[in-house]
Amino acid sequence: MKAVVFGAAGWTGRAVLAALDQAHSVRAFDYAPAAWEAWRDVDGEWMGEKAYGDISQYAAVDAALEGADAVIHLAVHSTGAPGAYGVDDDRPFLINLKGLWNVLHAAGQRHIGPVVHVGSCQTVHPDGVFFSAEVRRPDASLYAVTKRLQEEMCRQFHEGTGLRIIVLRPDYIVDSRLGIGRHRERLGAGGSRYRNGWVCRHDLAAACCLALESRIEFDVFHIVGTREAEATCDVARSRSMLGLQYQGDLDQFR
Repeated sequence: MKAVVFGAAGWTGRAVLAALDQAHSVRAFDYAPAAWEAWRDVDGEWMGEKAYGDISQYAAVDAALEGADAVIHLAVHSTGAPGAYGVDDDRPFLINLKGLWNVLHAAGQRHIGPVVHVGSCQTVHPDGVFFSAEVRRPDASLYAVTKRLQEEMCRQFHEGTGLRIIVLRPDYIVDSRLGIGRHRERLGAGGSRYRNGWVCRHDLAAACCLALESRIEFDVFHIVGTREAEATCDVARSRSMLGLQYQGDLDQFR
């Protein structure tokens, strides 16, 4: 199928592109050619079809979906710039919320589906509640609120329009092959200490592909690669319903 990946040049996006390339036609969407600089030294060049635009602009999103069969939505406001996610930063609302609304609405208008949305959630609930698909993340930072609202938007679109949507809930995304985390920190001894919420980005990419190929109408799955995660969140459902086999060796970093 023809899949459009929004946020394709990012940390997770590069792994998703590599996974999709094996079986599907791909169009990679990001804000500008400069987006590819972020991980070129790690992932090299990606030579497939590319499209650029502002995800908060509906026309750019709609044009990117021309001829598509399915969508993987990874785009998120991610920056370490001063003031990011502060009280005066409008970009989380424009990118995380307006951007996702544009994707969902345009996909619905074009009868494209499924839409696989990569959200975010903790692995361990601060109140000790087991994280089923129905239990929402409780934290209230601007990032957390926009990610929670993204998930609610997906639920609402599915219930209101019938659009097929699968939401994936990773926690902290690392690369077990390279031994580094999202911020390029080393994992394990002398680096970032092992934590329950890790998932290898290649396992998350595999989950995106399996969700894309599934017949699921709507569902929410925790995607976490640690052994401990099954005791605190519904990660087992990603194995049973998506058929995901976690391959990332996270135990090496204990």
